[in-house]
Amino acid sequence: MYRLSYAEIMEDAPDLGRERERDAFDRALNQLRTAEAQGAAAGPARSAAVGSIQDLWNVLIANLLDPENALPESLRADLVAIGLWNMREAGEVLSAPDRSLAALIEVNTSIRDGLQ
Repeated sequence: MYRLSYAEIMEDAPDLGRERERDAFDRALNQLRTAEAQGAAAGPARSAAVGSIQDLWNVLIANLLDPENALPESLRADLVAIGLWNMREAGEVLSAPDRSLAALIEVNTSIRDGLQ
C-alpha cells in the first residue's frame, strides 16, 4: 500500500491537508478538554492527551523545518516557536499533575482556528 508523505499531500491537495490538520487538532483538543474537565481523576488519560499534542507538534515541526515547505520563512519560524512552546508546556504539565491544561487548550485552539 502506498502512503503519501505529509509534504506530498500538502502539495497535491492543500485543502485536504488543512482539513486533516484541523481534524488532528480537533482530536488532540478533545482529549485535552476531557482530561481538563476530569481534573485529578484523569490520570493516564491526561498523560495520553498531552502525548497526543506532543505527537502532533513533532510532525508539524518536522514539516515546518523541511526546506521544501512552501510557507513563508517568517511564518514557519513563528509556528516552530509555538510548537516548541507547546513541547515545553506539555513537559511542565506532565511533571506537575495539578497544572491546568488551559494554556495548551487555548493556544492550540487558536492555531486550529487559523487553519481555515
